[in-house]
Amino acid sequence: MKKYLAESFGTFWLVFGGCGSAIFAAGFPELGIGFAGVALAFGLTVLTMAYAVGHISGGHFNPAVSLGLWAGGKFSAKELLPYIISQLLGAILGAGALYLIVSGKSDFESIGGFAANGYGELSPGGYNMTSAFVAEFLLTMFFLLIILGSTNERAPKGFAPIAIGLGLTLIHLISIPITNTSVNPARSMSQALFAGGGYLAQSWLFWVAPIAGAMVAGFIHKALFDKA
Repeated sequence: MKKYLAESFGTFWLVFGGCGSAIFAAGFPELGIGFAGVALAFGLTVLTMAYAVGHISGGHFNPAVSLGLWAGGKFSAKELLPYIISQLLGAILGAGALYLIVSGKSDFESIGGFAANGYGELSPGGYNMTSAFVAEFLLTMFFLLIILGSTNERAPKGFAPIAIGLGLTLIHLISIPITNTSVNPARSMSQALFAGGGYLAQSWLFWVAPIAGAMVAGFIHKALFDKA
């Protein structure tokens, strides 16, 4: 149970910190943190929680990561469903907390995009479905290669959260204009549930592409890099 709670807490923090920075701080007049600040916020959420609870659950905070680690032979299949449920619950609670805060603003009318992911008209830069799929697939694949490589028993000890957090920062720096950056189905689902409409209809892509990319990375690492 401690593992599942750790995954929920970690995913809550990822959504609350990463999406919260996009909702509240990215475009704040004159002092906004912009895309670079949001990218750093997402990286910091993973880095901090990996050190805080990673020793308990492994610090996945992402269904695609759990499935990628399973494909790479680093995670048990029997743990997949409880981990994914824990991640989804944490993400939805994080999104709920953000909704409670944003709805308390004096001039609140609607939550708008709510930092949700999308393509086509819902892409920040107007990128189509193919662009979104390719970006999410490749970025999640490389994210898993970073995770698998930095946590390998032959890698320097104690530095994995830094590499993983910076990797996620780089991913956001690349892809916020394309899809608002997912690489995490739980993060996408939680925001889409509140944003609704087209964001919810498009959420399938942010399950399929990240999971496919993560599993390909797991197979690549197992076949090519995880050898003495």
